[in-house]
Amino acid sequence: MQKEQRIKYYSINNYECIPQVRLLSDELKYAINVVGKVLPFRINNYVVDELIDWTKVPDDPMFKLSFLQRDFLSPEQFKSVENAIKRKARTAEFKYLINQIRLQLNPHPSGQLEHNTPTLEGIPIPGIQHKYQETVLVFPAAGQTCFTYCTFCFRWPQFTGDNSLKFASKQSPSFFEYIRKHKEVTDVLITGGDPMVMNFRRIESIIRPLLGVGFEHIQNIRIGSKVLSLWPYRFISDQDADNYLKLFEDVNRSGKHLAFMAHFNHWKELNTEATRKAVQRILSTGTNIRCQSPMLKHINDDAGIWKKMWQTQVQLGMIPYYMFIERDTGPKAYFETPLVKAFEIFRDAYQDVSGLARTVRGPSMSATPGKITIEGIDEIAGEKVIQLKFLQSRTPDWCNKIFFAQYDERACWFDELVPAFGKKEFFFESNAFKPLSSKRKRLDVTPASLSY
Repeated sequence: MQKEQRIKYYSINNYECIPQVRLLSDELKYAINVVGKVLPFRINNYVVDELIDWTKVPDDPMFKLSFLQRDFLSPEQFKSVENAIKRKARTAEFKYLINQIRLQLNPHPSGQLEHNTPTLEGIPIPGIQHKYQETVLVFPAAGQTCFTYCTFCFRWPQFTGDNSLKFASKQSPSFFEYIRKHKEVTDVLITGGDPMVMNFRRIESIIRPLLGVGFEHIQNIRIGSKVLSLWPYRFISDQDADNYLKLFEDVNRSGKHLAFMAHFNHWKELNTEATRKAVQRILSTGTNIRCQSPMLKHINDDAGIWKKMWQTQVQLGMIPYYMFIERDTGPKAYFETPLVKAFEIFRDAYQDVSGLARTVRGPSMSATPGKITIEGIDEIAGEKVIQLKFLQSRTPDWCNKIFFAQYDERACWFDELVPAFGKKEFFFESNAFKPLSSKRKRLDVTPASLSY
């Protein structure tokens, strides 16, 4: 086996000891330190040494994916934190300020707390989400961290240290009992954070029981992870590398399908020798690797980047799966791309690749009622409209259903769209899933009055 590589983590408290950080201006470091009071920060030596091109900082996409930026906060939010630091605000006052800003950043978008937490005999089960009838998401407590915190991540509240913002399962028997009793569930998605931060015994304790008696209805086991781009040595030289691969092989030999849901945000993440070797080792177990990413301004809002990324994924034996729209949470204002532009980028990249890469779907929004894709821009009966479709929904009857919104070149999320043809509501709307009225029209308001 290859010599073990040792991972080293850096946080907001010690990142300035990274040798390359000496290249950063004092202004950049100051901004990182201020924003780091609100949003989580973590990076590891693989990202620092093998992904970031330090000659192109601060414009390098891997740098922007990993390091906090001043514009992640509104000018008002940044100033309020800065002032509190300068006047050495009392701990309780400072904590209150930070919590208020985090709440302004919409920590739980798309009804995660209100609609997705299931119950067993009337008792809520922590650490599980059941939004779509066939799929249960599991958030194991030991997997609620990551190898590096992506700056755009919609699960950023998991990493703030505030337990009130976390989803976490202590893996009580009720977790398995819920899945055992719900025969409509065919898919279990293990997510986080990043479940691949867990040691082998922990992840085996979640997966292995699903191969046994009582779980015959479970057909697919998915692992959502960014490990292939942030620490590929997990499958090459880490202590349990071969054990993870043996477990993957056992899942596929059991008659169930294992899908590794990999997150790649730029083709640069696919170019290291370690990532390519890790990919091949996983594929050798019979596991499929499906690739997904959000559209991110400053990172990949260019058709050429997506074209190259999809082509490289196919070349390596992976399956392009989803282009997402950046969720309306955290520093979305920095990363968001208008829906019309996102569709145009998707269309231009999609038209320029072969059929093998056209497995990808998008641009898709994981909104409160379901996964909604932008299918096109049309003119119908003299009205310019955005054509939308449910790929997945809380109500199965909605799947694959086409509907229309008024054309809006500024809208960046579903709840900013207005129904077309003079309708007051979209066909599926009810009190439970109404978009926020404050966003239904594009009003000119101050950032402090909006949840991103």
